[in-house]
Amino acid sequence: MTHTITLLPGDGIGPEVAEAAREIVEAAGVSVKWEEYSAPLEDGKRVGEFPREQAVASVRRTHVALKGPMATAVAGGAPSINVALRKELDLYANLRPVRNVAGVSSRWTGVDLVIVRENTEDLYAGLEHTVVPGVVESLKIITERASTRIARFAFEYAQKNGRKKIHAIHKANIMKLSDGLFLNSIRDVAKEYPEIEYREMIVDNTCMQLVMNPAQFDVLLLPNLYGDVVSDLAAGLVGGLGVVPSGNIGDEAALFEAVHGTAPDIVGKGIANPTALVMSAAMMLNYLDEVEASRRISGALDKVYREGKYTTRDVGGTASARQFTRAVIGALS
Repeated sequence: MTHTITLLPGDGIGPEVAEAAREIVEAAGVSVKWEEYSAPLEDGKRVGEFPREQAVASVRRTHVALKGPMATAVAGGAPSINVALRKELDLYANLRPVRNVAGVSSRWTGVDLVIVRENTEDLYAGLEHTVVPGVVESLKIITERASTRIARFAFEYAQKNGRKKIHAIHKANIMKLSDGLFLNSIRDVAKEYPEIEYREMIVDNTCMQLVMNPAQFDVLLLPNLYGDVVSDLAAGLVGGLGVVPSGNIGDEAALFEAVHGTAPDIVGKGIANPTALVMSAAMMLNYLDEVEASRRISGALDKVYREGKYTTRDVGGTASARQFTRAVIGALS
């Protein structure tokens, strides 16, 4: 069958890595009709408005999207397009598997954990205002509905994927009402899955434990802000954001993306590493029940990294993005 997929190449190196991912997906034998939406770019920088309404409408039609990195201004500027897409499409579950990649230097081996992050509320609801000059108030929103929904997603994921343990991560010792509601909602769901070990851990201790002994974790379940921070920390255990995938999943649609930056300093040089978006594309194919193609792409990536001949500079190699892409396509089996 032919899948219609929304493609959002993004900013900076986004169009370069998106093209590599597109080629690899098609080389794996998946028939795809792409609906592409992007802002006008000049030297990798956005010079026009991203067509958000058209992109959202496309994802509502196709039910699935692949997205490259998009820039977000710091302390000013337009609101995050990334957050807006997740909220408008109700992509409430952010799923980030974190595993070692053969040949990529890291401080730990044997890392194999999954971050499940609630994606629609918490401080990322964006409800903030100036009380008086010099005083800003941001509202942290936690609801029983969203907390229960993400908890059920995490336990269902663990059950289907042979995961044995879930840690709920919180700061309920201080934020007793908001994080307390998050925990109480998860506890109610955990009772329905007695075969899965359930534990709780304070977020600051979690960060310390992750860098001391990541093997103790299997699935980590977090509210939005902690999930954003901890997922990047976890990526650092295996070599960084360039070698981990990400999926944003809702009941009606899903968006798979690279979560690294737009790397404006290397735009157009042909050295960007497409790995994160290719991994995310493999996750997307699995979501579309193209399981065999997903397996072949993951296997090809693994083979290229194990051989180490055509890896890019950011992971210690010398290959161009084009050479890397051709090597992955050649390794498909």
